[in-house]
Amino acid sequence: MSSPSERKRRFEVVAAEVYEPLQRYLRRRAPFDDADDVLGDTMLTVWRRLDDIPNDAVLPWCYGVARRLLANKRRSNARHLKLIARAGAMEPTPISGDPMDREEFPHLADAMAALPESDRELLTLWAWEELEPREIAIVLDTSANAVSLKL
Repeated sequence: MSSPSERKRRFEVVAAEVYEPLQRYLRRRAPFDDADDVLGDTMLTVWRRLDDIPNDAVLPWCYGVARRLLANKRRSNARHLKLIARAGAMEPTPISGDPMDREEFPHLADAMAALPESDRELLTLWAWEELEPREIAIVLDTSANAVSLKL
C-alpha cells in the first residue's frame, strides 16, 4: 500500500467484513471479556499486518489470528491462576526489625513522621534501600547534588 489513506480504506473494508464473524467466533469459544479482549487484539493485528492479509482469504486469515491470540489468552489466564494458587499457599514472611515499627523503634518512627514526605522518601531510599545519591536523584527526578545536600 502506498498511501495512508489507501491503508485506512483497506482496513475499513477488512474490518467491515470480519468484525462480526470474528466476534461470534470468539464469543462461542471464550468468556465475554476474554472474547472482547482477543477481538481487540485481533483487529490490532489486522491493522499492523494489513499487507500480509491474502485478498482471497481475508476471513480465514483473521480466524487464524484470532485462534492463536485466544490460545495465548488461555495460556496467560492459566498461568495467572497457577500463580494465584501458589501465592495463596505461601506462608507470609514477617519483616523483622521494621524500622517504622512504632513499638520497637518509637523515637525513629516519631522523627520520620515529623519529616516532610519528600525528605522521608529521600531518607528511606538512602538508608533502607541503600541507593547512592545519583540513584536517588533518578527516582526523585532531581539532581544528585540536591540529594547530597539534603542528606
